[in-house]
Amino acid sequence: MKSKIQAYWLLIPIPLIFLVWFFYAEKKEAPLRYLPYFGPKFVDSNKDSTYHSIKDFSFVNQHGETITLDSLKNKIIITEFFFTTCQSICPIMNTNLQKVYQRFAKQNDLLILSHTVDPEQDSVPVLKTYAELQGVKDRRWMFVTGSKKDLYQAARKSYLLNAEEGDGGEDDFIHTQNFALVDKNKHIRGYYDGTDSVEINRLITDLHLLIQEHDYKKNSKP
Repeated sequence: MKSKIQAYWLLIPIPLIFLVWFFYAEKKEAPLRYLPYFGPKFVDSNKDSTYHSIKDFSFVNQHGETITLDSLKNKIIITEFFFTTCQSICPIMNTNLQKVYQRFAKQNDLLILSHTVDPEQDSVPVLKTYAELQGVKDRRWMFVTGSKKDLYQAARKSYLLNAEEGDGGEDDFIHTQNFALVDKNKHIRGYYDGTDSVEINRLITDLHLLIQEHDYKKNSKP
């Protein structure tokens, strides 16, 4: 009997070792695939590749807070350009973004950033009311305004969502249904038609991949 008890004690560490190995392996598992990078690619004098990245900005959200690129550090961003009085594509786009917002309710490093293209009408109070109508209850979805010139430059030069030339002047107007997915290093990793349910499902899939990629890189650091 004594020898049997000793044998059982010897077997106990085996499942524990397996569990430790399993969770460690899960934590280190690489993503099945990586998302591509969008925009121009630069090569410096050391022959290192540098991908297009989002330029710094300063906008004001629906809470009256100034938002900069630095204040969104370590955030995955889904960005769109819309206006509150739009009756065509914008309601569809934001209904689809609601699905993403709700689907990733516990993902605190994910942010939806909606820029108005009509800053003259979309003041901070107007954006706050609009955000409430979308069911936004926290700071994971921000609606921002600023100077028209800066907003339009961000759409064209940073997010590459509009190829038309423009100066953000009185007669300039941007109206796009596309979303851009931006990683934590502020590189563009995907574009999606915000009015297409199939594209929204692709966005959700790609978000899971990008989250996994960031987690893998973070946990793989020595």
